[in-house]
Amino acid sequence: MRERWDQVWRGGRYLLIGLPTALAAMLVVPLLAVGALSTGLGGVGLVVFPRMVASLRLWAEWQRRRAAALLGVTITPRNATLAKGVRAQWRQLLDDRENRRDLRWVLQHIVIGLAAGLGALCCVSFPVGGLVAATSWWLFPVDEPMTVLLGVPVTEWGTALGLGAVQVALGGALAWWAMPSLARWEARVSLAALEPSAEDQLAERVGELTESRAGVLDAHGAELRRIERDLHDGTQARLVAIAMRLGVAREALPDDDSGTLARLLREAHEGTEVAMTELRDVIRTMYPPILADRGLEGALASLAAGSAVPAELDLGELGRLPAAVEAAAYFIVAETLTNAAKHSGATRATVRMSRHDGRLIVEVTDDGIGGADESRGTGLVGIRRRAAALDGTVLVSSPLGGPTAITVGLPCAS
Repeated sequence: MRERWDQVWRGGRYLLIGLPTALAAMLVVPLLAVGALSTGLGGVGLVVFPRMVASLRLWAEWQRRRAAALLGVTITPRNATLAKGVRAQWRQLLDDRENRRDLRWVLQHIVIGLAAGLGALCCVSFPVGGLVAATSWWLFPVDEPMTVLLGVPVTEWGTALGLGAVQVALGGALAWWAMPSLARWEARVSLAALEPSAEDQLAERVGELTESRAGVLDAHGAELRRIERDLHDGTQARLVAIAMRLGVAREALPDDDSGTLARLLREAHEGTEVAMTELRDVIRTMYPPILADRGLEGALASLAAGSAVPAELDLGELGRLPAAVEAAAYFIVAETLTNAAKHSGATRATVRMSRHDGRLIVEVTDDGIGGADESRGTGLVGIRRRAAALDGTVLVSSPLGGPTAITVGLPCAS
């Protein structure tokens, strides 16, 4: 019983507070319209309108907190701060989906908040009216008596007390039954208007994953460069020193010495040189040193210059790329040019690279015989796997008779 009365009290307070806010919302829409139109009047709106939208966000957040507290749910606060600079503020205004939800809530609150608030006002005023009529009927003149339930005139205490008690009881029952449900319904509708939809949540999640992936790629690239540098400057240098000492030791042995010591030194020397060769291959496949020395443009120029098929480079504005994306693009171009030299019979190839909508587009075409088939070799499969590791895409166009075009898209947004 006490818990139910607490629900009635909290629901009634929630709805009655929402009634004046719904009335105020009727002024918000024209004010926002005036603020938007004022952008063309001396540019005043360029400064004022973003602040009006930010104020609307604060108001909507207050409503979200009220609704969440009534329903007993947890919400994540939304950012209501403005960026610095007029241009940044307008970019934030146009890009933020939350602004559209705030405006949708204001329009909805005018209708639903007003109706729910008036309903709560009726639930409260009905028993209060009966109580007032039952106690103050005698203040009215006899020819114009007060009326209570169903418009019955009150002219004596018995009628006043009896009908007043009935009206108070009916009003209390109506508030007991309807007020909590009406308040919860209005709170759920408000939260639904202000919370992102499933599509918006998916888009926001994709954005978060894109940002986190960019951070992972940067960290991965930095780690690759560190390992490559350590192997190149540390391990490889020590192997070179060991090989030199072993070579000197072999030279110091008598020429005719074919004993066990000479054989062991020879095997150790040759094994060290094999290890250095394998280490260089590992370093090149991890993060090619030429990328660190010359950058992606210089590395691609070196690939084109050394290609068995004459290759032409067409590079757009690439900007800063994650190291993992640079390495993947380098290896994809290298593998594609190698495949063209081995299988296509091409006399010319073109490598185009550009950056568009947060993706690095790598396109390699040749004038060979075409007919590239992934099932007949590992070249295209390797390219596809390398791109897939970064959530990239690969399109292959290679009709019989040529030409062959391989287009790879690698995400590189930061």
